[in-house]
Amino acid sequence: MLLSRRKRSLGLAVAAVLAAAGVTSCSGGTGSSGSSVACESPGVTPDTVNLGLVVTDSGVGSTAFASARSGIDARIGQANEEGGVHGRQIAYEWHDDANSPAQSDRVVEEFLRDNSVFGLMAVTLALDESIDTMSALRIPVIGYGLPTWAPHTNMFSNLSSAAPTTLGRYIQANGGTKVGVVMTGASASTITIIDRYNEAFRSIGLATTETIQFSSATDNPARVVQHLASNDVDALVAFTVPEDLARIMQAARQSNLGLTSAVSFTGYDRSVLSALGPQLSGVSFPVYFLPFEAGGPAIDRYRDGMARFAPETVQTDQRYALNSYIYADMFLRGLDLAGECPTREGFINALRRVSDYDAGGLIEPVNLANNATEPLNCHAFVKINGPGTAFEVVRKRLCADGSGS
Repeated sequence: MLLSRRKRSLGLAVAAVLAAAGVTSCSGGTGSSGSSVACESPGVTPDTVNLGLVVTDSGVGSTAFASARSGIDARIGQANEEGGVHGRQIAYEWHDDANSPAQSDRVVEEFLRDNSVFGLMAVTLALDESIDTMSALRIPVIGYGLPTWAPHTNMFSNLSSAAPTTLGRYIQANGGTKVGVVMTGASASTITIIDRYNEAFRSIGLATTETIQFSSATDNPARVVQHLASNDVDALVAFTVPEDLARIMQAARQSNLGLTSAVSFTGYDRSVLSALGPQLSGVSFPVYFLPFEAGGPAIDRYRDGMARFAPETVQTDQRYALNSYIYADMFLRGLDLAGECPTREGFINALRRVSDYDAGGLIEPVNLANNATEPLNCHAFVKINGPGTAFEVVRKRLCADGSGS
C-alpha cells in the first residue's frame, strides 16, 4: 500500500536579484533563458519540469531522513525564485517507501507508469529491486548512492565511499600508532568494511587489533576498555550507534585509557549533542561535506534557502537536509546542461561529463564520470568540544596522502 503522496511545486516566484546581494547559484547557469519550448520528454511541459522523490518517510531508519524533503524544498525553492531552469519551474512529487524494498519497487513503478516525471531523486536504502528497471529505461536517478549503483550510468551521487587511508592519516596526525575497532552488532557487511579499513591502516604503518563486538543492552563497556588496554591500543574507531560509544568512552575515562583519538562514523548531529554530548566529549567524526561550523558563503546560502523555503525545519544544520539539498542541486545542474529541450539520455550524458562538481562549494570537487567507483580522498573532520556542547572543525580538509588544512 502506498503510504503517502504529495505534490510540491515551489513558488512560481518572480525572479529575485540575489546576485545583487552577492549570492550565486549552487550550480550556476540555471536561470531563465527568457523563453521555453515545447518538448516531448516525460515530465517536461512548456512551463515545468516534474521530478519524483523516493524517500524513507516511515519505518525503520526513517528518523534519520526526516529532514530530507526540507533540503530539497530549499534548493528547488531557490532555483524557482531565480527563474527556474531554461525558463521552467521545477516541481516534485514524493512517495514514501517505508524502507521496504518491495514497497520501494512499487513506488518506482507508480512514478514510471504514467510517464509524468523526468527523473527521480532517492533518499532511501531500499531502492535495489528497481535499479535494473530504471537502468534499462535510462531514468536519471540522483541520491543516496550505494555500491549497487556503480555499474549504472543513469544513477548519480556525490559520494560512493571515502578512502579509508584518510582516516588513518587523521589518527596518525593525532599521535595514534595502534587502532582498536568497536562495532555494534555483528553485521557481515560492516565486518567487510572494517576489514577494508584495517588493511588501509596497516598499509600506512598503523597497527590494528581484532574487532570488538558490543551491545550496550548486554555487554559491559569495561570489558571493551580492558581489551583495548591489554592490546596497547591508543586510537579507537567506532562503527557503533552513539549510545554504545558513549558508554565505552565513559568507561575509558574511568580507566584512564589514554586515547589519542576516538573516531565515530555516526553522531555528527545536534540531537546527539543535546542527548550525549558530555559523554562523547573529544570524539571526532569524518564529514563528507563542508562542516556547518566552517561557515562561509556556501553554508550561508544553504541556511538561507532552508529558512525561506523550509521554515518548518527549525534546526537547519542537519546532515540529511544538506545531503538532499546537494541532490537537488545536482539535478538542477543536469537539467541546465541538458539544454532547453532536455531528454533523459541528454541529461545523463551531460552530467557524466562534469569533472568538477562541488555543489557551489559544499563538497570537495568530484568527477561524475568515475566517482561511483573512485573513493573520496579528501574530506573534513569535526570533534565534540570538552564540555560536550558543540562541534569544532579540527580539519577542514584532510587527504589520503596526508595533505590538507
